[in-house]
Amino acid sequence: MNHLAHDGMDMGDLPPFTLGRGLEFSFDAFFLIGSLLGLGLYLWGVLRLRGRGDSWPVGRSIAFTIGVLTVMLVMCTKLNDYGMVMFSVHMIQHMVISMLTPILLLLGAPVTLALRALPPAARGHKGPRELLLMLLHSRYMKVITHPVFTIPMFIASLYGLYFTPLFDFLMESRTGHIAMMVHFLAVGLIFFWPIMGVDPGPHRPGYVMRMLELFAGMPFHAFFGIALMMASEPMIKTYDHPAASLGVDPLLDQQWGGGIAWAFSEIPSVLVLIALVYQWYHSEQRAAKRSDRAADRDGDKELAEYNAYLASLQARGQ
Repeated sequence: MNHLAHDGMDMGDLPPFTLGRGLEFSFDAFFLIGSLLGLGLYLWGVLRLRGRGDSWPVGRSIAFTIGVLTVMLVMCTKLNDYGMVMFSVHMIQHMVISMLTPILLLLGAPVTLALRALPPAARGHKGPRELLLMLLHSRYMKVITHPVFTIPMFIASLYGLYFTPLFDFLMESRTGHIAMMVHFLAVGLIFFWPIMGVDPGPHRPGYVMRMLELFAGMPFHAFFGIALMMASEPMIKTYDHPAASLGVDPLLDQQWGGGIAWAFSEIPSVLVLIALVYQWYHSEQRAAKRSDRAADRDGDKELAEYNAYLASLQARGQ
């Protein structure tokens, strides 16, 4: 029987899962304090900008706030408790925190906000803003945001974790479970950061390349889900003997988890694709405006030179 202890609770005593029970509050100090701290720092940055008369897009604040709330939704409710004993619920946690939360947080542009809000240090000194800039331009960041690193890491977080004894080892303790969830969040942020292109970073591919990076990683989530759905026996040891009180068939629960992984692979693709098309459109609009302003300043010198060139070709042909 699976009787993992989590936050002082015997997981074997949980009643059958329902959505209502799953959404009940369940205290988790690490993620609750971390979420509130993240929201507080973001709010401080926005208020600091507004205090000196600078604006900050409301949409970014909303996206970041919803992103933090998604963390609290899956880690500070009984979804977190049921995720310790039901693979399908765990997979909901994994998919949200690794594929939905990062996109929303990145749309909030927290790095850009920090660079604008943090005061510069005195000459000859290095403050938080200078350290952040050093990190952004470091060789380390160039490596971990490059697709040669991000795509394999994104894939290994699935196959290298669930299909090896590492997952069972991490699930033996609350610390291991927290470390795994933090890893999922970090991998999602690293994977989507250069693709979203909202915050500054060392790796900034063009829009077409960003789309290729996005679609290079997504099919592996689908394959992972299908493998779980097609398995004829439970593949994850942690969940192969659920408590009788849950009323769960471990193989059926695994198939549900695989279906969630498969279906969820489409959601971030659509969200990111919409964001990329929106950014691309506005980038082209800004470029067109800059071109128009330049033409106004020089009297459309480039067009005049081109017309003169055509006239000279016509004269030569006569």
